Amino acid sequence: MPIQETLTSAIQKAFESSYNVVIESVEFQATRKDFIGDITVVVFPFLRVVKGNPFEIATKLGDYIKEHVTEVADFNVVKGFLNIELSTTYFLNQFSTIYQTENFGITRLKADEKAVMVEYSSPNTNKPLHLGHIRNNLLGYAVAEILKASGKKVYKTQIINDRGIHICKSMLAWQKWGKGETPESTGLKGDKLVGNYYVKFDQEYKKEIESLIADGVAEETAKKQAPILLEAQEMLRKWESGDEEIVDLWKTMNGWVYKGFDITYKDLGVDFDTLYYESDTYLLGKEFVTEGLKSGVFFKKDDGSVWCDLTDEGLDEKIVLRADGTAVYMTQDIGTAIQRIKDHPDVGGLVYTVGNEQDYHFKVLFLILKKLGFDWAKNLYHLSYGMVDLPSGKMKSREGTVVDADDLLINMTNTAREISEELGKLEGYTDEEKEALYKTIGLGALKYFILKVDPKKRILFDPAASIDFQGNTGPFIQYTYARIQSILRKADFDLSMVANEGELSLHEKERNLLKQLSLFPEVVKQASDNYSPALIANYSYDLVKEYNSFYQSVPILGAENKQEKVFRTQLSKKVAEVIKSAFGLLGIAVPERM
Repeated sequence: MPIQETLTSAIQKAFESSYNVVIESVEFQATRKDFIGDITVVVFPFLRVVKGNPFEIATKLGDYIKEHVTEVADFNVVKGFLNIELSTTYFLNQFSTIYQTENFGITRLKADEKAVMVEYSSPNTNKPLHLGHIRNNLLGYAVAEILKASGKKVYKTQIINDRGIHICKSMLAWQKWGKGETPESTGLKGDKLVGNYYVKFDQEYKKEIESLIADGVAEETAKKQAPILLEAQEMLRKWESGDEEIVDLWKTMNGWVYKGFDITYKDLGVDFDTLYYESDTYLLGKEFVTEGLKSGVFFKKDDGSVWCDLTDEGLDEKIVLRADGTAVYMTQDIGTAIQRIKDHPDVGGLVYTVGNEQDYHFKVLFLILKKLGFDWAKNLYHLSYGMVDLPSGKMKSREGTVVDADDLLINMTNTAREISEELGKLEGYTDEEKEALYKTIGLGALKYFILKVDPKKRILFDPAASIDFQGNTGPFIQYTYARIQSILRKADFDLSMVANEGELSLHEKERNLLKQLSLFPEVVKQASDNYSPALIANYSYDLVKEYNSFYQSVPILGAENKQEKVFRTQLSKKVAEVIKSAFGLLGIAVPERM
């Protein structure tokens, strides 16, 4: 039984016997660093049912708890806060349970719970993945893994935006200037090759606009009448009508992009269970507009367009079907959500990992799905996140100024190589082992730097600062894990033996480390409930800080007696397991040596 439950029961009995009143709940918090104690009871809420001096009430409670709860060694009262000191026996018993628990903090799959589908990535097929996509992928993947760790079945998915005018711009530019180039003939990844033609289109489009303006055409008219744009629009019409030549080109160029994406996803360490394509889903949803019209969820305007009135919800009217009967993005998203539940009947909720510029869109989408009567619509969540900036400024895909995801991954590995070589701690490594380590450190630094920040906050990403071996960074935590592995390799005794036989006192640093270690299951639950990998990341840092303080303060393998040596080594081992587990939820690997 968790100590909070034991203490709650004792406190309720104390109030019954001393004041003849019933206390429904007890508020606990971690004891402040400047107070003595391990867990604190907040006394002030009790004053609603018991009149009196908070200090006297807390003292009476403390006396009762100390007498009746064997795990309590002592207590003190500070301004209405009852600080409880737990016994050494309690900590040793708690650690014994933790040590023997396989996958501590991770909940097994709960058969009675509905599955969750997490959507992330969802790129356009006219350009490579960039820095913004990296935050999206890392967030979506980590949230999916955290939800799994809380006992949920999870499907990872994406919808690939493989149609539209932006796709036709790349296709048209390749037709005009590509001279039959392929990824094989150029040695370029397919997504990069196609992205180059998207940039080429924009360059030529701007030239045509300037030429038209020079001939006296108004700027806004020039933007709409530029011949190359009109050609792209005609290509889109041909694609939608099924023109064989255009569809074949579309399939070929998208195929190049998918192969390129797959390489990036593999290097980034993310994966998907299901894929959806906009070319398959863009007509979905129209049938539900018809049903919504019948049920009064939607209404038709005089021009024939169909809308949803959300003014009662504090929003505005939202179009779901144009006057000519064609769908808008909202229609497609309605249909895709419904199709996903049809495809996976065990799914009871969806998480959309999309930037915060789409906050309003998802408020509208979720409200419409609720109005359409879908029970699962109450379990929809928009994992909204801020943009990622570099010191050099904003990124624009069409101008070719984006930070390419592949280039960033290579740069992170190179930065890790430079810093590691300066530190000079890689004696005995083969060149192959060094390269694998640089990649692990570089990728870990990138992922941790991004995931330690609350998703809603904007990030200014500094690659060099992320690969610091000190402070709140991925490499600092990875290094601590590797340090523990070094200790375990040197241990010359059986780590499965019982450490707490006989007399074993606990150093303050050991108690602090045990308290931090025991928090992991609750942190996983909170991270799952809040869709926040940042909680896992910062817990990992706090755990490592406590471990390093312990490491600096007490001898481990050099402990005076065997009981201490075994206990401290076992404690180190479990800390390493939790670091690995926590980082695994973030998609970060930990090296055995550094």
